Amino acid sequence: MAVAIDSIINCDDPRPPGEEIGRSREGRPILAYRIGSGPLRVSLIGGCHADEPVGPRFLGRLVRYLAGPAGAELRGAATWSVIPHVNPDGVHANAAWQTPGADCYDFVAYLCHRVRELPGDDIEFGFPRDDDDPSARPENRAAWDFWRVGAPYHLHVSMHGMGVAAGPYFLVERSWWPRCGDMAATLTREVEDAGYTLHDVERHGEKGFHRLGRGFCSRPDSRAMRRHFLDLGDRETAARFRPSSMEAVRALGGNPLTLVTEMPLFITPGVGAELGPPDPVLMRWRERIAGWEARLKEAGEHDMASAAGGEETAAREGTAAGDETIVRAEMTAAGLTAMPVRDQMRFQWSFIRAGLGMFGAAKV
Repeated sequence: MAVAIDSIINCDDPRPPGEEIGRSREGRPILAYRIGSGPLRVSLIGGCHADEPVGPRFLGRLVRYLAGPAGAELRGAATWSVIPHVNPDGVHANAAWQTPGADCYDFVAYLCHRVRELPGDDIEFGFPRDDDDPSARPENRAAWDFWRVGAPYHLHVSMHGMGVAAGPYFLVERSWWPRCGDMAATLTREVEDAGYTLHDVERHGEKGFHRLGRGFCSRPDSRAMRRHFLDLGDRETAARFRPSSMEAVRALGGNPLTLVTEMPLFITPGVGAELGPPDPVLMRWRERIAGWEARLKEAGEHDMASAAGGEETAAREGTAAGDETIVRAEMTAAGLTAMPVRDQMRFQWSFIRAGLGMFGAAKV
């Protein structure tokens, strides 16, 4: 019988002790797990971007399930190499809005407090270029050394998210796409049956994003990323891009299917109705959100200045608290809503299951 997402999310088995594979830039431990002995070799990683919390939350629950009594079927189907959170410093940096155990996230808190590494410094595009690449981030070197022990892999999934989008978005290894028709149809049906709309944009290969079908896109590529910044005249940023986790795993041998889950924290309806580029609805959302963010930042700075000057709180009308109320009202009127974490996890698991199904593991 297929493993239901509720069985994973609701699993209360203790989390097994992980292997400390390295330390972050700030000295925090990075834990990984090797679970199962099945013939498929599966790699899962979360947290490559600091402001995308749901992938790590899901992988933390999956590790509990895999190691417990109910996980025997999955342990028999595959050997699972899991790094639930490769970026523990990112958790610390985003603690002001990444509420542990939250059913969904708060948009105002997200706008005010999210922290993300600059292009060329994020972990997803920071893996060693070769065995002799000492300047790669310690998080990337730790993951690379862990993967080499279990390579080659059949399937690699990097768990990502988006701040705002029309709905779930699935990124697929481009060379595998001709074989993915049934997988795409199943995922599309599941998303629509749950009342969601697939995120759909046309970027014409920018940064390696090639639209493959409605809601499906090729996963990004470090060479295309470098080319993008070179075209902008930013040679310094271009030079900082290293292989992605998908490229790194493929460099370890075989022909692994690499997938990237992209689940939105917040739903922006209407995106994708006209693909563009530019998508007019997407552009309007970006302008609106930029305005909200600027207003909240200005109000926060005014509050700090007033506090430093000793002014009474009651005299500070129209500052952070008042602007937050206005933004929330405008957000609701515009139709922006938070996507429940449980639903994000559901589609993350659906994508992993679909990837396993490509290798005949239909029961999971």
